[in-house]
Amino acid sequence: MKTFLRIFAVVVLFATVSVSAVQAGNDDRRGTAGASELLINPWARSAGWGTSGIACVRGIDAFYSNIAGLSFTNKMDLAYSNTQLYGGKSGLMGAASINSFGLAVRVFDAGVMGVSVMAMSFGDIPVTTVYSPDAGKNGTFSPSYMNINVAYAHSFTRSVHGGVNLKVVTESTDNVSASGFAIDAGIQYVTGANDELKFGISLKNLGFGLKYSGAGLSYTHVNTVDNTVTAMHPSVDMEMPTCLNIGLSYDFLFDKWDQMLTVAGAFTSNAFLKDNFGLGVEYSLLNMFQLRCGYVFQQNIFSESDRTTANTGLCAGGSVKIPIGKKDKEGNGTSLSIDYSYRTASPLKGTHSIGASLNF
Repeated sequence: MKTFLRIFAVVVLFATVSVSAVQAGNDDRRGTAGASELLINPWARSAGWGTSGIACVRGIDAFYSNIAGLSFTNKMDLAYSNTQLYGGKSGLMGAASINSFGLAVRVFDAGVMGVSVMAMSFGDIPVTTVYSPDAGKNGTFSPSYMNINVAYAHSFTRSVHGGVNLKVVTESTDNVSASGFAIDAGIQYVTGANDELKFGISLKNLGFGLKYSGAGLSYTHVNTVDNTVTAMHPSVDMEMPTCLNIGLSYDFLFDKWDQMLTVAGAFTSNAFLKDNFGLGVEYSLLNMFQLRCGYVFQQNIFSESDRTTANTGLCAGGSVKIPIGKKDKEGNGTSLSIDYSYRTASPLKGTHSIGASLNF
């Protein structure tokens, strides 16, 4: 009982500090953060019901939603996901895509180590200048974003699980680059006769900001007396897009055909964007087939003139889990999962994600 009270006190303290840190933002700071790609979910499974799975996310998807969920890894998880943002090559963004890879390994009886890499590309973009504004005459450039995550998650008791994720963020073109460092932390609490009730809280992207540097920030000008003058345009420091997530979920269990219906909700407090409310539902059959859908709401999302996001909130997806080999005495075995999700957007095209994972 004393151990539980200590853990509960840590959870309360963590939540209090987290809320204080995130509420430091105000309306004047909206849209001024850097590394906004950290707010895009690259994993197909959890993206199928938006931000709803804060309390019940499991495996590699926990790198985005709540790193505490990594502690539920059995032996080892491998996952890959590809996301075509706003239509990919056929969309207005012009081949914007995300490739993500994750690995999680149980290293202790109660501890799991994990690493993931998210790489974002935008295809070839035509170079235009003040003196040559026509596209196609000056070649192209290809920006690239990447973040590397190293995490550790631990099961303190059967009910309380926590994790910490350290991430390095880099953004670059051929002559300008930036890098930064951030930390994620999360806690999940599981209770009920069949672990059907779950609560989660996570603080994301708390850390040092970004500042661009490179030759691309310089400007060369020839004045009226034919003197060449080079001036530098320094970049301002941009903070990380810190956010606090709080979620709750409940599993309705049915004995026939091993069915389960999970209802989940989440609230996201963004320091530099509008707050989000997410609600999602997932249906599972025979622990092999899952269908999920969700809606992510924020202020003015129904107004085309006042909406501040291209995403219109609706998302859906599904998974097929294929057993490979025999199960052990505890009912665990190797399996292959294929995941897909779709997120609606306007006026851009929707976002498609497809992924695969191996669970050992």
